[in-house]
Amino acid sequence: MTTTILLTGAAGTFGTAFTRYILTHHPDVNLRLLDHNEYGLYELQKHGIEGRVSYLLGDVRDRDRLERAMWKADAVVHAAAYKQVPSLEQNPREAVLTNIVGTSNVIEAAIDAGVKRNLLISSDKSTRPFNLYGSTKLAAERLWLNASAYTGGRGN
Repeated sequence: MTTTILLTGAAGTFGTAFTRYILTHHPDVNLRLLDHNEYGLYELQKHGIEGRVSYLLGDVRDRDRLERAMWKADAVVHAAAYKQVPSLEQNPREAVLTNIVGTSNVIEAAIDAGVKRNLLISSDKSTRPFNLYGSTKLAAERLWLNASAYTGGRGN
């Protein structure tokens, strides 16, 4: 049986490594790679396997795009986030919109699409945050953990 995984933040460090691992070790998995970095997606295409990978240009801030990307997905791995501490300190609104609102969009779209398996990639910096990045990742974790209260036991 084939499994379909949607990966947000596909062109990032984790996303690239995850994609290579899945393509190498799991021939029964199809990937939908979502990222707002078009060049990063292009670079990933060089390593993709025709028919097993869909390259989706989009942003976690766009709930409609997420809903389309999650259609009939079996799992979501949410790795999309802004991570550069100095940039986020200078651009706090962007950090909140991507790391918190974007995560909320992923959660809501996954619940509405009935996606059964969902994984958030976070950071050790959320443990005791002392900067905006850690704070936004802590908020994202709390949203993710709380989402189970809204699934009605559907396994999300």
